[in-house]
Amino acid sequence: MSLRITCCAAALLLTGCASVVNDKTHPIRIETKTQAGDMVAGADCTLKNDKASSNAKSGETSNVRRSNADLEIVCRHPGNPEAQAKAISRVNGGMFGNIILGGGIGAVIDHNTGNAYTYPSWVQLVFGRTLTFDRRSEKDNEPVAPSPEAAASAPASDKKP
Repeated sequence: MSLRITCCAAALLLTGCASVVNDKTHPIRIETKTQAGDMVAGADCTLKNDKASSNAKSGETSNVRRSNADLEIVCRHPGNPEAQAKAISRVNGGMFGNIILGGGIGAVIDHNTGNAYTYPSWVQLVFGRTLTFDRRSEKDNEPVAPSPEAAASAPASDKKP
């Protein structure tokens, strides 16, 4: 009996805390807007990082593969210029659990698989703009506000002298 418990405990430590707590995917809600602020549903969006690429429609929630690399998002809709964004990958609580519990091997595994990382849960891209979204500014039941650096990526016609 104690051998079974020891084997189970070892298996949990070797898989890493985030691997036990988190799925390999993370849900992200993608919405698109015109520069005037009107919502546009049904745009074709591609979400890509170093682990996987997936397609989604704006206005829906899609599961993306977790990774320590940022998520690149491009949305296209007839009559609108492309909407582009970068969703920054941030370490989640599972990695800290590995460090606190002394699971160095688990921390390495979770880093390499991407399970120790999370993206913003809700982003709103704007057609004709390239924005950056950081989960650090995430608030419950609200889309993540673009990072201040996003203003620097606005089209030249929108910048003030």
